[in-house]
Amino acid sequence: MIENPVPLLTAPAGTASTPVFLPQSALGYPRVFEKCLDVVGDYFEIDPAGTNRYAGIIRTKSRIAPGIEQPWKMGSPSLYQRLLAFKQTIRHRAVLEITTGRDGGYFVDVKVLNELEDLAQPTRATAGQATFRLESTVERQFDVVEPGQFDASWIPIGRDLALEQVILERISRLDCEGK
Repeated sequence: MIENPVPLLTAPAGTASTPVFLPQSALGYPRVFEKCLDVVGDYFEIDPAGTNRYAGIIRTKSRIAPGIEQPWKMGSPSLYQRLLAFKQTIRHRAVLEITTGRDGGYFVDVKVLNELEDLAQPTRATAGQATFRLESTVERQFDVVEPGQFDASWIPIGRDLALEQVILERISRLDCEGK
């Protein structure tokens, strides 16, 4: 009997070296950059202001990590990380750097940074309020998060090495030769 028919993604058994080396000719850089942009774009929304093709930098916007209740979203590769993201709000952002190798080719380095939300109290806490509310209409609050704005309520908690490995593994399997 299957208890949960939806399979969750697991971290790959092997680990990719960091940074990943992609053997290419000098003219292969545009293909490498586009392929890296494509892979990182599957996990994050690309920040156009922080991405520079000529410097070899790809930055992403912060994204709330998917929990166990969102198995269809790409992000947290292990069951433990999904359970952790379900219990508390964690967000990810990624920085990808592409550098030229000494003997040709390119090195791709991925860093996925984790941040934990720091709240003084739960946002929608109902402790101490009546069970039945007497308001006639429902007031919905739509929170708009502006990009590039520093938010002091997020605490850096390190890097997400498992997600970095998943992204690096996908990048290392790319065929950037254009054949």
